[in-house]
Amino acid sequence: MIRHSFRAGRPLLAVIALLVLAVGPASAHVVEHAGAYTIEVGWLHEPTYVGESNAVQVVIHDAGSQPVTDLAADDLKVVVTTSGQQSAELTFEPGFDQVDMEGPLGQYDAAIQPTAPGDYTFHITGAIHGTAVDITAATSAETFDTVKGTSDLEFPVKLPTITEISTHLDRLDARVATTGTSAGPTQASVDAAVASAADARAAADRALLVGGGTGLAGLIVGAIGLYVAARRGRTLGS
Repeated sequence: MIRHSFRAGRPLLAVIALLVLAVGPASAHVVEHAGAYTIEVGWLHEPTYVGESNAVQVVIHDAGSQPVTDLAADDLKVVVTTSGQQSAELTFEPGFDQVDMEGPLGQYDAAIQPTAPGDYTFHITGAIHGTAVDITAATSAETFDTVKGTSDLEFPVKLPTITEISTHLDRLDARVATTGTSAGPTQASVDAAVASAADARAAADRALLVGGGTGLAGLIVGAIGLYVAARRGRTLGS
């Protein structure tokens, strides 16, 4: 009898296993409350990496566990903070089809692309059907994902970070300022400035592979490099 019961239960176990595999692991969220409403807060995509498009995600249900699907664009806003810097107020867009009511009902996303690794804090304010919302949630091991750098994933060449590109910019600014204020640049100083511009341009070319914000930074560095080279030509020609 026991063996027969186990065999009879095999189809049910197989169905449960398939459901678990289909659902997959859920992203980590922290559960907060505003009045009778339950609000899950976290990242749209996890693991969360620097330079990848992401979003602050909230999933909202009412007291009857029904998803809230009729929030206006300015009902909720979020300010993201990291390392003492904060974003402008970001608005939420539905993560589902509001016409056909398809998709993850009750989910709203505020798009953001983190550009530095570390812990991030979300401060969400506004109202849900007249109920005030003022929630602060931060990344941690118990809540949602800390933003990670991508260097461990890069192969075969490590791409320059935004900090490295900024360092190149600072060095170029200093050399251009020195060239512009001195009585007359020496050939050695001009050659050093051009070499620094070439290094920055090479970093910019590699940075373009990252795309998005880092690619834009690379274009800026490249433009400054061209400016320094043009200045060298004018100086030697005078």
